[in-house]
Amino acid sequence: MTGLREQQRRRQHDAISAAAIALFLERGFDQVPVTEIAAAAGVSKPTLFKYFPTKEDLVLHRIADHQDESARVVAAAGGDPIQALHAHFQQGLRRNDPVTGLNDTPEVMAFHRMVFDTPSLAARLHHYMAEAERALADALAGVMPAAPDRLAAELLAAHVQATLRVLARRNHQALAAGRPLAQVTAEASAEADRAFALLRLP
Repeated sequence: MTGLREQQRRRQHDAISAAAIALFLERGFDQVPVTEIAAAAGVSKPTLFKYFPTKEDLVLHRIADHQDESARVVAAAGGDPIQALHAHFQQGLRRNDPVTGLNDTPEVMAFHRMVFDTPSLAARLHHYMAEAERALADALAGVMPAAPDRLAAELLAAHVQATLRVLARRNHQALAAGRPLAQVTAEASAEADRAFALLRLP
């Protein structure tokens, strides 16, 4: 019974977000009031805010789904964390995972433009990035050689998250400039190799 309730809750959560994002992409994030989103999703405004604490979270929960992804990769690797993260990012490029920025479908491109071009969304994004960085630092502290060094783990986590962010932004910008996906893909893979090599520098 608990499993069924959780499935129903997840469906409601996704339906509200889908209704919101469709309206945002059609008219702009700042032009759509929360009351209209609630009506489109068939829920009350208080119910909407039970699922999403802020209007920005209606959009950014898609990013929140990846919030501890790097930490999970490190924890599961059992070896070199940078090598594991590098391989994971390259796998994401090969499957055109939107989180890598290497996806030229119109909805994904429009979603990224909305996030990058809306100040309140960009500001809220920093909250999710900080949470991802903390989770990654915890994971790194558990696998780094010798005694766990919290400073080293936090610094490396910050560098990794910055690297992922820059790579994704460059991929998106290249596609937004109208360059073909196949051409950008080859460059994205080479840039990822270079970026993760830089993370290994002493």
